[in-house]
Amino acid sequence: MIAPDKPWFTYLCPGAGHAPHHVFKEWADKYAGKFDMGYEKYREVVLERQKSMGIVPPDTELSPINPYLDVKGPQGEPWPLQDTVRPWDSLNDEEKKLFCRMAEVFAGFLSYTDAQIGRILDYLEESGQLDNTIIVVISDNGASGEGGPNGSVNEGKFFNGYIDTVEESMKLFDHLGGPQTYNHYPIGWAMAFNTPYKLFKRYASHEGGIADTAIISWPAGITAHGEVRDNYVNVADITPTVYELLGMTPPDTVKGITQKPLDGVSFKAALDDPAADTGKQTQFYAMLGTRGIWHEGWFANTIHAATPAGWSHFDADRWELFHIEKDRSQCHDLAAEYPDKLEELKALWYSEAAKYNGLPLSDLNIVETMMRSRPYLVTERSTYIYYPDCADVGIGAAAEIRGRSFAVVADVTVDTTGAEGVLFKQGGAHGGHVLFIQDGRLHYVYNFLGERQQLLSSVGPIPLGRHLLGVRYARTGTVPNSHTPLGDLMMYFDHHEVGALADVTTHPGTFGLAGAGITVGHNGGSPVSSRYKAPFAFTGGTIAQVTIDLSGRPYEDVEKELALAFSRD
Repeated sequence: MIAPDKPWFTYLCPGAGHAPHHVFKEWADKYAGKFDMGYEKYREVVLERQKSMGIVPPDTELSPINPYLDVKGPQGEPWPLQDTVRPWDSLNDEEKKLFCRMAEVFAGFLSYTDAQIGRILDYLEESGQLDNTIIVVISDNGASGEGGPNGSVNEGKFFNGYIDTVEESMKLFDHLGGPQTYNHYPIGWAMAFNTPYKLFKRYASHEGGIADTAIISWPAGITAHGEVRDNYVNVADITPTVYELLGMTPPDTVKGITQKPLDGVSFKAALDDPAADTGKQTQFYAMLGTRGIWHEGWFANTIHAATPAGWSHFDADRWELFHIEKDRSQCHDLAAEYPDKLEELKALWYSEAAKYNGLPLSDLNIVETMMRSRPYLVTERSTYIYYPDCADVGIGAAAEIRGRSFAVVADVTVDTTGAEGVLFKQGGAHGGHVLFIQDGRLHYVYNFLGERQQLLSSVGPIPLGRHLLGVRYARTGTVPNSHTPLGDLMMYFDHHEVGALADVTTHPGTFGLAGAGITVGHNGGSPVSSRYKAPFAFTGGTIAQVTIDLSGRPYEDVEKELALAFSRD
């Protein structure tokens, strides 16, 4: 160690349990058959186990699996299908098989992650550091409902407004948990993994979206071991607690910069004394159009479908009131019985919203959110230039082509008739686009949500020498009854059109949450097209640069500007 006399800090953020649920098959197989009872029976089993362990009070009730199925939006909209659990008894054998395997993969994913955390703990024990190390293990939200009613083999569909079908998922059944999928379990398991609570991630209005178990260990500093605490604690309370455990006062300034006051409250006293009062009084919640507030054992919340429902009309929301100290699973709405208490908490919510920038409220649907203009890591412009073997340019900094016309133009010198490989790619196997040379011809594939690889190939071979090779996508409209952009593709060698493809669909939203960046000269990550194996690096020539044009000008203008640039070389 460089400075063994100083404390060390590690912030470990594994991908688990976020989708995709990727794990070695043998880890998933450990759970074969464990979920065959279905998610409704599983909830019953888990609740009884929670009670026996003292994690929830003995009188805790199990919330309904579809608690708001009869709720309508302000304009008569039904409760979102995306957020609706399919009853286990309504599934056929194939669906049950698929849903069980998705749960097995997820369980293996978590167990594998636990094993890696265990390796760290083993090292701390072996090196004599475990007793004097403060360890906090916590998740960031409740189990995710983004897999929809059928689960998903490509979570990118959710972020583009699509729901997976069982038929499509079954085609990849044997690949669940592997790189061929971007998999997520169905929403029924989200409810099960949030037992006994209502709803799931995205809902700040209910415990299923915001309640997590926290595990805290410090053998040398906490006298209690292996005990359960029931105090209401928020993640904002962790830092004040650690400061107090260490006997430190948070600094007012850091390197001359004034620090904001901490929002949380220390719960140090409760670590050793379950009856201790931490002094915490209020906790504010708001996310994706949903609202909630905890205050002195009571919880008020709205019933509002979260993004991507897009209900809006927040003044029409119905509020619920729960004495959550006694009704942990929010089963008994007391709004009618205690109207004054509800009004008190509603007013407090608005007061806290002003304090924590919780207004204005927004519940844009997922496609509207993805297509919305937002702060960008780079200055937005009409032309982006990328060079060979550059580091993967992530989606937060790359040219933003979604929902618009665009051109991809590669400045390439072809030395041999055997030249081949990727010139440009953005995205991956679950959605993206790629320009590449194969068998002497230029090819472009737009991979729509991993389901449809729309291929345009040049009618003839690429001539030797230096050329501008590219495609132009001209958006013509939208697929009927959807947000999906529709347009026409044209392929060019220099000034000459060498191919065209009509009615090409492109993503209204993102290509992916990770690993979907831009690379030039090779396919980093998973292959966009099944016509080659990654990385399929370009050989037999030289790539000077690749230009992405978003100006909306005719392709020829872009090409002529690049040709003019050649003359200055």
